[in-house]
Amino acid sequence: MPRRARQVCLGVAGFVVLLVVWEGYKAFGQATDDKLGPFGLPARTDDLSMPHLWTIAERFGDADVRGTGRLVGAVVLDAMWFTFRVALVGFAIGLVIGLGLAVLMDRFRIAERSLLPYVIISQTVPLVALAPLVVGWGGQLEVFGREWEPWMSVAVIAAYLAFFPVAVGALRGLQSTPAASDELMASYAASYGQTLRTLKFPAAVPYLVPALKLAAAAAVVGAIVAEISTGTRGGIGRLIIEYARQGTSDPAKVFTAMIGAAALGLVVAGLVSLFETFAMRNRPPGEVG
Repeated sequence: MPRRARQVCLGVAGFVVLLVVWEGYKAFGQATDDKLGPFGLPARTDDLSMPHLWTIAERFGDADVRGTGRLVGAVVLDAMWFTFRVALVGFAIGLVIGLGLAVLMDRFRIAERSLLPYVIISQTVPLVALAPLVVGWGGQLEVFGREWEPWMSVAVIAAYLAFFPVAVGALRGLQSTPAASDELMASYAASYGQTLRTLKFPAAVPYLVPALKLAAAAAVVGAIVAEISTGTRGGIGRLIIEYARQGTSDPAKVFTAMIGAAALGLVVAGLVSLFETFAMRNRPPGEVG
């Protein structure tokens, strides 16, 4: 079986197992009153905390009660599309910044020693604390004569999470070239730009592919968290909050937005996998990535 087909089959099998585990855990909890001997189960299995899967599926076909006159499924899809576009912008910005930092740190060792610690430390700042600052700073900016819009703050926060894996992965890849290859390029009097294009970037691809997967997932997570933290409307993050307010009366509806967020992550991961298929098509299967 081809490698890609095997991955798809394993993914489908994992999804089926997840569904079975969900309903099996719920059935076990209801049969034992959420107890395992003298101990309580980690999560409650009543319908308010853990609805049946078919109940969640039915909610996608219900009318949205917020006065939109649309089905919940359509509202979730629109929110996914909004967040996808914002996350894509953040991913693109993070990619450019990450690659730029990687090239700079590879070219100048002093830049690596001075910048890399701060690149690592940057990821320790909580997004909840960062989001209000980005919104405040953005309110004083204009982009090509255009006022700063709320979605731009979300994109910046998504880029903030996305640039780190790209910078680290690309740097490791750029520095993975054998010393003999570097010396050969130097003997041809090749410039750093020529060496970068013909030697270092091709060598970095196996390291860059997994970094892009992490960056894409981080961009989606950053966009969703930023939407929640900044109150930006239109995205899946805000929809999760709005549906959570109805959780006491309709808990299954909350899971529709959560499923939408998970599906968005799968879509982004699938797009990166397409790039992996193209970039790694002529490489041995045992390489990194």
